[in-house]
Amino acid sequence: MGKIIWVDLGSGRIQEEEINETVYRECLAGTGMAARILLDRIPPKADPLGPDNIICFVSGLLTGTGSLFTGRWMVAAKSPLTGTWGDANCGGNFSPAIKRCGYDGIFFKGISPHPVYLCINDGKAELRDANGIWGKDTKETEAILKKDSGCRMPRIACIGQAGENISLISGIANDGGRMAARSGLGAVMGSKKLKAVVLDGTKRIRSHDITEVKRLSQKCNENIQFMPPFPPSFVLAYMGAILRALPAQPSTETLMFNTVYKLMLQKWGTASLNQILIEIGDSPIKNWKGSNEDFGQEHSEKMNPDVFSDCVIVKYHCYACPLGCGGICHRPGVSGETHKPEYETVLALGGLCLNDDADSIFRMNEILNRAGMDSISAGGTVAFAIECFEKGILTLADTDGLELTWGNSAAIESLVDRMIHRHGIGDLLADGVRVASRRIGQGSSKYAIHAGGQELAMHDGRYDPGFALHNSVEATPGRHTIGSQMYYELFQLWEKVPDLPEPGLIYMKRSKYVPDREKAVAAAACSTYMNVINGAGACLYGALMGTKDFPLFAWLNAATGWQLSPRDYLEIGAHIQSLKQQFNIKQGIKPTDIKVTNRALGRPPLTAGANRGRSVAIEKMVQDYWDILGWDPKTGTPLSGGKMDQEI
Repeated sequence: MGKIIWVDLGSGRIQEEEINETVYRECLAGTGMAARILLDRIPPKADPLGPDNIICFVSGLLTGTGSLFTGRWMVAAKSPLTGTWGDANCGGNFSPAIKRCGYDGIFFKGISPHPVYLCINDGKAELRDANGIWGKDTKETEAILKKDSGCRMPRIACIGQAGENISLISGIANDGGRMAARSGLGAVMGSKKLKAVVLDGTKRIRSHDITEVKRLSQKCNENIQFMPPFPPSFVLAYMGAILRALPAQPSTETLMFNTVYKLMLQKWGTASLNQILIEIGDSPIKNWKGSNEDFGQEHSEKMNPDVFSDCVIVKYHCYACPLGCGGICHRPGVSGETHKPEYETVLALGGLCLNDDADSIFRMNEILNRAGMDSISAGGTVAFAIECFEKGILTLADTDGLELTWGNSAAIESLVDRMIHRHGIGDLLADGVRVASRRIGQGSSKYAIHAGGQELAMHDGRYDPGFALHNSVEATPGRHTIGSQMYYELFQLWEKVPDLPEPGLIYMKRSKYVPDREKAVAAAACSTYMNVINGAGACLYGALMGTKDFPLFAWLNAATGWQLSPRDYLEIGAHIQSLKQQFNIKQGIKPTDIKVTNRALGRPPLTAGANRGRSVAIEKMVQDYWDILGWDPKTGTPLSGGKMDQEI
């Protein structure tokens, strides 16, 4: 769109800024453009909850151009949870609204003296009083603003009580429960007294060669709509058990997405993973100290995919998405309509806490969405508290009388509610496990599972060491949506960049745990490719179809008129990766200080279950990764004249 808009919450001043095409060529849009601007304009060692922090809402370069899977919006700021670069990614329908207002990003600085929301309506931007909606949950806030904002078809992003209460694990919601949940950026909005952003614009989003964009989209859609019969859900658990028993592993490029995973997502959404990932060892259990043997099929069956799909009343499609993996549900015990819980939520509040009560997960999913709190971090924090209670570090006197025992769904629900409102024990836990363990002491830090302060998602690096690596090396630590060995196999980047390593059709599982240069190149390629994806505003699930069926590079060229090669785009991604790493260093974060809790690395290894005996040689993996990017392999500092282009 060629412009961004700045809002100074302290003074109330609003002004536009033009963006030169050079910026787009170097950084695309989305989090790439955000990284460049925030690196330049947030001062060193800024207080994440202070006036110097900047929070921005950005759309992707491809959003609105006619391409598919490109409706993601992103929010970025210095994270109050980790102190690092922080971003969060969300679906729904907010992304095109940013561009239809004429902008690629909306940037906020300063702190308002009282609650406000920004409204951009038909070309007019203004801050409005939000005292009347401060204290409302996200659904209530959306409903009120849709009625009272004066906009014809408003799109709204807002915080709930968790963000207002400056919970460091709070996020930002739109479309009644879609969450930009990670990095604690809801707390940044809360600290700035910014309740919501309301958008309603009519600007045209242009595309250089709309005919070519549509041709590429039609071909992509034909692949998505091909739906052969698929077996019932109970087969998935047995499929996982069989895969677990095999000594060799098929390359997931051929095993999963194009033949299986696409069908699973379309039929059940991400809940299709609930049982299969427990069985193969990808799902952490019992605060990462348990295994599939602790949460076997007699438990996981109670949250099989049909449990979460049978109550769907309408499928949910994000903007420009032909797949529709979401769902709006009606569930007894939950007031009104509710979003279908995602895999991450189910396992964080389920297997991680040994809770097999699906009804409780539906209820907690709804209250967390309404309050605007990250369900991954909430579940990780609850599991930490349960283990502290088990070890006698927390007592009934500390927990307000809650019996925090494994699988006690009533106590877990009550604890989540206390965390949202900072009541009693909830106040101690509302900022995540790292802060809580520092407050509690007594050796509790070894039960606080995180990377650099952010709770880990429901993908176990002891099953796929790539998750452990990216948890450790990304500028926003503890993120599961960037890369892994499985992701690399699914991306199939070697189809477009032939020098990249191509995994064998079948390989021995033990080979995954041996660090080597080929794995480091693959991991660096994941990071750089995901920067392109997030610069374009594209969806990870689309990208996991593989580059043959997800024509991201061709869409970018058709939409912009550029003539860049896939290798050129990966170099843009590498530049963005460097900008985010420089941001952390400017903010006083040493890359070597970002650590994953030992338990999640298999130190010591588990003695039972799918991941028994496995550990991750993280130090060697990290140094190899930094070296491939052309950074100092000892410190993780980006160097001039890097050699990544020679490697990939």
